[in-house]
Amino acid sequence: MLAATALLLRRCAVSGLHAAVRRPAAVLHARCYSHGSQESDEEFDARWVTYFNKPDIDAWELRKGINTLVGYDLVPEPKIIDAALRACRRLNDFASAVRILEVVKDKAGPHKEIYPYVIQELRPTLSELGISTPEELGLDKA
Repeated sequence: MLAATALLLRRCAVSGLHAAVRRPAAVLHARCYSHGSQESDEEFDARWVTYFNKPDIDAWELRKGINTLVGYDLVPEPKIIDAALRACRRLNDFASAVRILEVVKDKAGPHKEIYPYVIQELRPTLSELGISTPEELGLDKA
């Protein structure tokens, strides 16, 4: 029984292979990686600001959002980081707030001008919320 099934599968695979070889392949002029619509930068920022501004966000959702955001090939805009830091403050999670700033510095990578710009834009929020930067805490010397 198993041998008969294997033989049948082999015949189907071979006949399918011959059929594929005989037919010319269609040329695609555009690659379609996704069927969804493209999201603009403003829509992306608004989606994440809205996510972190949820009044009932919990610690797990905060970490999940940050981890998802970090997975993208970008440095988040200061307004997204601002919303995330305010969510940390609502949760009284100082450690996550500092960790977010560390991640932003890491995401900036070799582009040394990005992190100071982000800190400059976030300085009023950091002062208002009483959050110290990793440099102010001496964490950059480790």
